[in-house]
Amino acid sequence: MKYLEPVAGIFVRCHITPNQISVLSLLAGIACAILFFERQFLWGSLALFLSAILDLVDGSVARMTDRHTRFGAVFDWIVDKYVDALVLLGIGLSGTAIISQYVAVPVISDFAIVAFAIIGSLMNTFIKPVVYAEIGYREKVEGKIDDPLEGVGFFGRPETFLVLILGGVSGFIGIAVIIIAVCTNLSAIQRIVYLYQTLS
Repeated sequence: MKYLEPVAGIFVRCHITPNQISVLSLLAGIACAILFFERQFLWGSLALFLSAILDLVDGSVARMTDRHTRFGAVFDWIVDKYVDALVLLGIGLSGTAIISQYVAVPVISDFAIVAFAIIGSLMNTFIKPVVYAEIGYREKVEGKIDDPLEGVGFFGRPETFLVLILGGVSGFIGIAVIIIAVCTNLSAIQRIVYLYQTLS
């Protein structure tokens, strides 16, 4: 992404490697989870935004320095999934009212919504590496594997982060989790249906 090249250039000049940037992205994600757990949703949203930027920058640095490695690609995926799960888990463990503020249901239902959001978030993106492994897509375009799921699925990781950040900044974090729980799972189903139609 060209608009990130000036930021990536700073990391290149400081001799910070893509994998080190991935670690920084993970640390920012952990900070976000802790802040969400403490119900500091505004600061947590800023930490999540920083994690997202770093996640994009590591790829830009890899392209600028021609330091693409297989481990780096795998490590980036692992970091992404840790951040995705920890951030939502932080909200779930914070005791924030999600469903219970609207209807009289046991508190455990709030955590159930968070769990559903975590499952949807992970499964929605986990489908891709399964497709890579089972079908054998290996060709890369600008460092990313070109696969049949590109552009399929209306709600991915960028949308999840955007909704979380907007929810944290606006104070509607509970509504953000509900949106993520519903949309990520629907998006995963959309991808499964598409794969069934094209690969059966």
